[in-house]
Amino acid sequence: MRDDVRVTTLPQTDADGAAPALELRRLGLVVHPKREIDGALDRIRAWSAEHGAEVVQIHAGDHERVVADAGDAASCDLVLAIGGDGTTLHALHAAAECDRAVLGIACGSLGALTAVAASELGDALDRVAAGSWTPRRLPGVRLVDGDGTTRVALNDVVVVRQGAGQVAVEIRVDGDVYVRYAGDGIVVATPIGSSAYTLAAGGPILAGSSDGLVVTPIAAHGGCTPPLVVGPGAEVDLHIEPGYGGARLEFDGQIEDEQPTELRLARVEDHATLVALGDAESLIAGLRRRRILIDSPRVLARDDRKRLGDPS
Repeated sequence: MRDDVRVTTLPQTDADGAAPALELRRLGLVVHPKREIDGALDRIRAWSAEHGAEVVQIHAGDHERVVADAGDAASCDLVLAIGGDGTTLHALHAAAECDRAVLGIACGSLGALTAVAASELGDALDRVAAGSWTPRRLPGVRLVDGDGTTRVALNDVVVVRQGAGQVAVEIRVDGDVYVRYAGDGIVVATPIGSSAYTLAAGGPILAGSSDGLVVTPIAAHGGCTPPLVVGPGAEVDLHIEPGYGGARLEFDGQIEDEQPTELRLARVEDHATLVALGDAESLIAGLRRRRILIDSPRVLARDDRKRLGDPS
């Protein structure tokens, strides 16, 4: 019989940062809406049958794909995100509300948030059950809108023009005006989010160990509006004038109907938890593997000459 009111807590780490063994009695699934995931599901079901664990599906995002009976994250011992980074973000939001860890499973190439490929699932679950894993605590961006509603994004909060024309943005940091400009919008991102929209908008990447946020104007029209990195305790206030075409809010990549005018943002620590295994790569190493960071052609050409024994 299902016990939907059972509540477990995320185990405390030891002095080395490792987590103790988790008794995996119930696994919660968050799945990609369209990607091929049958292989991952087969491995999860086989592992669960062998170890006497129950599998339920957690509602996260607007996904309608059904692969298991419905359950809630609070009743699960571990949440499994099956798909890619977007699916893992949905799972992290659901799991953060009840302090559960998320194991990101890549059905495709590994991303920034997925820890294992589908083919490695059995071994990964064995390692989590044995305590051979490390909780990777993720910060977020706390967003308070003009109505006082509070939410936390893990990647970024974006304000972008909705149609023709520009939006005007005033950025204040701890009460001081940083800059006022007109352009396409603004991105406020965590270190993980800094390698996504922020990077595309010309902002810096924050290394995974960075303790701040990055604020990046999008296509500012004139003036001097460089991206700004703020410290962990800073408060960023945005005053937005939507302009003729209006503006929209994007919260971790999800487009919202709200037209923002006043936003208050700050970093919040340890908002969500990812399962990290011992051989997990760093944020920067992952960006190089995925060729988001690429060496300059001159350096690559020099490497080719050395490999071919060309002395020139």
